[in-house]
Amino acid sequence: MIADLLRRLTHPRPKSLPPLDARLALGAMLVRVAKSDGNYAVEEISRIDRILARTFRLNVVEAAKLRAQAERVEHDAPDDDAFAAAICQTVDEVTREAVLAALWQVALADGVPKPAEDAYLAAMADRLGIDAEHVAQAQAAGADEKTVVPRMGSRPGE
Repeated sequence: MIADLLRRLTHPRPKSLPPLDARLALGAMLVRVAKSDGNYAVEEISRIDRILARTFRLNVVEAAKLRAQAERVEHDAPDDDAFAAAICQTVDEVTREAVLAALWQVALADGVPKPAEDAYLAAMADRLGIDAEHVAQAQAAGADEKTVVPRMGSRPGE
């Protein structure tokens, strides 16, 4: 009994994630890239809110609420596979490239590219199934703050 209690305290059961849709997955990925360098800057938070608002046609308050929910999911998620899977299952390749461009927007929001962010983005490009040529295009598009992720429906092309 004491051994079981100690095991539970030292190895807590991972929290289960809520069902991920494309909105929540994108938000969590944006938050994760912002946090990947260990500094979750105000500029990055603001950029995340703008991306979510434009992508999902939300007002400022709705975008901030979605980001807050995404922050909780990002905190509880053990890895990025669930985020990428939710995106890949619901959108086409062009939209996945726009998602990568949005991730670059957040990484570049503070004006300083960092190795941790670069590594995260390279891994996400692979998980999203984006080839090297399109990764370079997404990175260039990410430098343009006006890049918009197309509307994400429940199925590819929707």
